[in-house]
Amino acid sequence: MKNLEIKVENVTRLEGHGSIRVKVKDGQVVESAFDIIESPRFFEVMLQGRKYSDSAPMTSRICGICAVSHTTVSLEATEDAFGIVPTEQTMLLRKLIFHGEMIQSHVLHVYFLVAPDLLGVGSVIPLASTHLDVVRMALRLKKLGNDICAVVGGRHVHPISMAVNGFTKVPAKAELSALRERMVAARADLAATVELLKTLPLPDFTRETEYLSLKGDKEYPFIEGDLVSSDGYTFKRQDYLDHIKETVVPTCTAKHVKAKRPSYMVGALARFNNNHELLHPAAKAVAKALGLTAPCHNPFFISVAQLVETVHCNEDGIAIIDQLLARDIKMEPNTVVTKAGRGVGVVEAPRGILFHDYTYDADGYMQKANCIIPTGQNIANIDHDMNGLIPVLLNADKGEEEISKTLQILVRAYDPCISCAVHAIEVEFVK
Repeated sequence: MKNLEIKVENVTRLEGHGSIRVKVKDGQVVESAFDIIESPRFFEVMLQGRKYSDSAPMTSRICGICAVSHTTVSLEATEDAFGIVPTEQTMLLRKLIFHGEMIQSHVLHVYFLVAPDLLGVGSVIPLASTHLDVVRMALRLKKLGNDICAVVGGRHVHPISMAVNGFTKVPAKAELSALRERMVAARADLAATVELLKTLPLPDFTRETEYLSLKGDKEYPFIEGDLVSSDGYTFKRQDYLDHIKETVVPTCTAKHVKAKRPSYMVGALARFNNNHELLHPAAKAVAKALGLTAPCHNPFFISVAQLVETVHCNEDGIAIIDQLLARDIKMEPNTVVTKAGRGVGVVEAPRGILFHDYTYDADGYMQKANCIIPTGQNIANIDHDMNGLIPVLLNADKGEEEISKTLQILVRAYDPCISCAVHAIEVEFVK
């Protein structure tokens, strides 16, 4: 097939609106892009002039799936600006609720967005008739992740008990013990998920790229650590602007981001490639069973990495609950003294690195804010993957319909959260 033109408007099973554009002429890829066509959002501007205590509740609304991530990174940025170091108990609770979000988000992607592609159906709805036990298992696991968030954060979405320098309410021992029992029981569902994924064929495609993530020291990192690239360099979170650059692309309402190369990948596969040795032994066993080894350059294995992380989060969550129960969890004072300054928060949202960068005045009112979302960082890498995958499919004599379908599967593999990625650019009008 020497000439080909594909346009897919509003790719399904994604959060938000995105389209695929491909043109092949005389056997050469002329253009291939994943365009974001979502209307812009103005969270950075809305934060200006607001009190520091408004930052986390407002930015959690950037996403209904990653609300814990946005809340946590917002608190981190504010604490960094004010020179606050949270207590050990606060950090344990933040890690626990983060595990809950990882579980619910990864399960949502693997079961409800990716599995239909691998099982040859249009959505999860037909699976309720053909694979009812699988759907029930998926719902149990997702509910577990949501309930972890509710117990620690006060509700399932957009937590209300997380605060600067602490919590306004901590979970009772009975609640934590009940969660622990369910997490232990979830091992059976996770083991069954591994067996299911073994039977589902993933496309065979590799393209070596740069992988950027937090770098763990003693534990697999989600909310602590500096940043590391698979290309061999590290940098402090406060210095992120020296290493990654956002650019505006005319055909995309989300900014593209790059580091030393034209693109890089963030998310579960990037974390795995950079930190696999720090996974829980049970998660390492899952990676081995599913053929995931580092470095892995197949973007379709993002879902496998997500399942590996789900097992890790469940096991580490059990260990964190044991620590909380042993230390007699209690309310702690969360004093906040404001001061003028800039603070940077960085966490690993389910889809990858999430930056919040705040500047406050002496009274704790926001002067400037910048948020860089994981999906925005992945868009350019999706484009490059598409550009590499199309010739492979053409050489395999794939037809237009199959090429279109495979490109949509590739986009979904990244688990893009499109609405979160669309932010306004600053414009100055000069007379």
